[in-house]
Amino acid sequence: MEQKEKKSLLQKVPHWGWVLISFAAALLLWYALSVNPKTSRSFPFVPAIFEALQTMIQNGALGEDLASSMISVGAGFALGFVTSVPVAFLMAWYLPVRGILEPWIQFIRNIPPLAYVPLVVIAVGVGRTPQIIVIWIATFLTMAVTIYQGVRGVDNTLIKAARVLGANDTVLFLKVIFPATTPFILTAVRLGVSVALTTLIAAESTGAFAGLGMRIRALSNNYETAAMLLYIIIIGIIGLVLEKVIKFLEKRLTGWQETRSA
Repeated sequence: MEQKEKKSLLQKVPHWGWVLISFAAALLLWYALSVNPKTSRSFPFVPAIFEALQTMIQNGALGEDLASSMISVGAGFALGFVTSVPVAFLMAWYLPVRGILEPWIQFIRNIPPLAYVPLVVIAVGVGRTPQIIVIWIATFLTMAVTIYQGVRGVDNTLIKAARVLGANDTVLFLKVIFPATTPFILTAVRLGVSVALTTLIAAESTGAFAGLGMRIRALSNNYETAAMLLYIIIIGIIGLVLEKVIKFLEKRLTGWQETRSA
């Protein structure tokens, strides 16, 4: 009886209440790290972060870095998406394509982007192009595998029924496979965005002149921890905002799909 009452009380707490509790706990932990002599230099508290924010805005670095990084991330992700969708569908549908491509995708997927950054720079030079290529490779591999698994998981009964009704490959893809795979495509988009942001620092180690990743490296060399932490927080906020946008699109496009709410 007592356990049931505790459970009902916990369930009465609204979602925003848990968010506030989580935020408060994070602030307390942050404060504890900021006053601990061993960690205070690495984790300056909120006032120092706001001071660094003001400095970066005033000297124009923050706006330039944001614009540069978002262009690279956007272009690399877009290339990754438009190439991963057809490759994933072809791999799932045609055995020869799967036999040729899947081993290489699995092989390259396990290599950290930092490993092949020097090769990309040697091949195409420094600047934005290698950044876009590195992000494209990372996002392509992640999204291709996710979408491929989605296509392979489509109920075979639906495919057989469509064949019986006279559907050719084009109709089958447009009317059966693609709608059934939409949740996996959106999951791939979510993972791809996350990978694009986490690959940013590696991508911007290719001789970039601006960007969030480039600035973090430069600040770390000068031990400017407040500004460095600010940039790390900004990357996290960007990822959180993009995650919310994708979740909104997911609800609009896959409202028919049952999800577990608790």
